[in-house]
Amino acid sequence: MPDSPTALPRLGAHVDQIDPVAEAVARDARLSQFFLGDPQGWKGPTIEYGGGAAALRAAAEEADVALYVHAPYVINVATTNNRIRIPSRKLLQQQMTAAAEIGAAGVIVHGGHVNAKDDPEVGFENWFKAIDRTDFSVPLLIENTAGGANAMARTLDRIGRVWESVQRADGAELVGFCLDTCHAHAGGEELIGLVDKVRAITGRIDLVHCNDSRDAFGSGADRHANLGQGQCDPDGLAAVAREAGAPIVIETPGDGHLADLAWLRERL
Repeated sequence: MPDSPTALPRLGAHVDQIDPVAEAVARDARLSQFFLGDPQGWKGPTIEYGGGAAALRAAAEEADVALYVHAPYVINVATTNNRIRIPSRKLLQQQMTAAAEIGAAGVIVHGGHVNAKDDPEVGFENWFKAIDRTDFSVPLLIENTAGGANAMARTLDRIGRVWESVQRADGAELVGFCLDTCHAHAGGEELIGLVDKVRAITGRIDLVHCNDSRDAFGSGADRHANLGQGQCDPDGLAAVAREAGAPIVIETPGDGHLADLAWLRERL
């Protein structure tokens, strides 16, 4: 759930999973996001922290560090291709189960897409089926994406259709939204005023991925830059961070993490 709007939200970064608690401490942060395995592969999740899931959960609780798991990029529960959709559902469930074992605050998954010639309504219905058949042990946060002509979550109208479909499913109360600023910029959505527009659709923003963009507005390119160093409107980045009232993750080049977190703190 979002932090209190009167308090500084939890800030953190996408880091290596070997010791995400130490990574948070090194950044003077209160959360870490990471992959549980290969983000481009179909193998099930692995927990590399010494001592395993229970030890990681205990360490995070002791340090007051929230853990978020980013699901692999290959997952696409919307697709009409059975050879991708069915393994996607299986892998997503495995990610959810592993995330629960480490006490994660949520699992983030991209909205996916259908093929160019497909009816997008099939993709929305596939999202309903995926949620309806998932065993929820932690919240699942659907993330907006940057490109793709038939993407399920690039534009606000498509996000709205995904949300309508998801709300019909069992477990819908544990489905949240992750707003990525680079993806919104690349997808052609202005950052100023975006929080209100998203909330009008979803009723919630559970996590912000605050990233600058290397590429131009509407480019469709998912390439992140350090805050203030890319082509996103810096006032828009700051507005999203302030107005969302949610924990914030940076997914920017690692050598700039300390500067990026300082940039955010100055504007919150």
